[in-house]
Amino acid sequence: MNNTFTNKNLKQVSPDRLDWELVKSEMKSKLGSDIYESWLKKIEFIEEINNYVLLSVPTRFIRDWITSRYLDQILQIIKNYKKEIHRIEFKIIEKKSSPEDFTEIDTNLNKTDENVSFIKDSYLQYNRIDPNKRFDNFITGTSNKLAYEASLKVSENIAHYNPLYIYGGVGMGKTHLLNAIGLELKKNNKVMFISAERFMYQFVKSIKSNDMVKFKEYFRNTDILLIDDIQFMNGKEAMQEEFFHTFNALLDKGSQIIVSADRAPNKLSRIQERIKSRFSGGLVVDIQKPDYQLRKEIVAKKADELTSLYSDQKKISQDIQDFISNEITGSIRELVGAINRLVSFSRIYNKIPNISETKVVLKDLLNISENKVTIDLIQTLVCKFFKISKNEMLSARRSRYLVRPRQVAIYLTKILTSKSLPEIGREFSNRDHTTIIHSVKTIEKLKENDPEMVENINKLKNQILYKNQENEV
Repeated sequence: MNNTFTNKNLKQVSPDRLDWELVKSEMKSKLGSDIYESWLKKIEFIEEINNYVLLSVPTRFIRDWITSRYLDQILQIIKNYKKEIHRIEFKIIEKKSSPEDFTEIDTNLNKTDENVSFIKDSYLQYNRIDPNKRFDNFITGTSNKLAYEASLKVSENIAHYNPLYIYGGVGMGKTHLLNAIGLELKKNNKVMFISAERFMYQFVKSIKSNDMVKFKEYFRNTDILLIDDIQFMNGKEAMQEEFFHTFNALLDKGSQIIVSADRAPNKLSRIQERIKSRFSGGLVVDIQKPDYQLRKEIVAKKADELTSLYSDQKKISQDIQDFISNEITGSIRELVGAINRLVSFSRIYNKIPNISETKVVLKDLLNISENKVTIDLIQTLVCKFFKISKNEMLSARRSRYLVRPRQVAIYLTKILTSKSLPEIGREFSNRDHTTIIHSVKTIEKLKENDPEMVENINKLKNQILYKNQENEV
């Protein structure tokens, strides 16, 4: 039976109504839990009208912030689930009783202590350290070993490196390390873990409510200050001024400061030179792109975790794990996202995807270029595998020892390239497209009952897909 998974199948299973829970899950995965919890979690789905969706947020400030920074990314995520959507509209719906919105905390909640400032309330609401992001589940390799060791050292002996500045691309594990430091140090210290965006939000609200004294007191009385994504502080002179004085006050009292960013201190744009100088005065470490070995360990660990989590989950094959480790080289977050997608696929269809299905499910994450897998490459490797010449494969001869390799090459060309049947036929000595269809169906039928054929196909797939990466790995 032909179980080939295609884009057509994807459209058939997609619901008529946009699944907002799936969109939220992908926003959290792609944009990070920190940004999601700060801003995107407040978005609620209202309705879908023709080619646009109507969403609600509690304040104009949040709407403007999301629109200026994340709107394009949110729209792209929505389009992944429903291509017809071309526009997003926001409606302001205030929720005064919402415990998630610290700007409008119900005063009745604080009757037991009227002196509790809104800064403290916001700390209780937003200073959340994730118990799942620990040192013991941070997988290390050559690309992140130094950052890991420095973070571990700081958690054992505060002010050993002060400040500690960790930088690297999106999804490389910076927030995980900051979170792990916070988990270790909060046992005996007052820890403040906040993003630069939240710091700015608090700062603006403090000015508007004339609470700057409380703002200063709160941030300058902490023992450990962890600030994530400091690059978002760019261009905001008043806030940078306040941050500079807070920074100095904490250093003077021996508090530990840990900062993360997406670039080195001297590369930060529109940040005061004196702030960049303070950052450079501590220990600056970077997290580079994960190498193949680290990617492989991360994929294996995540796959095992999800298999353990879902009792009905089929185990993702080693071939698929190797494929993901080779092809997704951008970030750790993308690797984890890829595994999550494949797990969802296997639960929906009750099967583990093969290589071609994996390429469809992960098409936006894969680094395979369309022209890397060529028909010539497939023909060359198949001939080498079966120990025949290319002239013999392309000849009109119908000897069994030639027919089967020819059919295998045609089958692999069909599933690993986007060439049409007539195009494939022309590359195989102008064979008719019905011959191409017959070859593909013959191999698919043989795979159902011939384990050796399955093994040969998988070996050839790996050789074809990884041919141009052997020197990198």
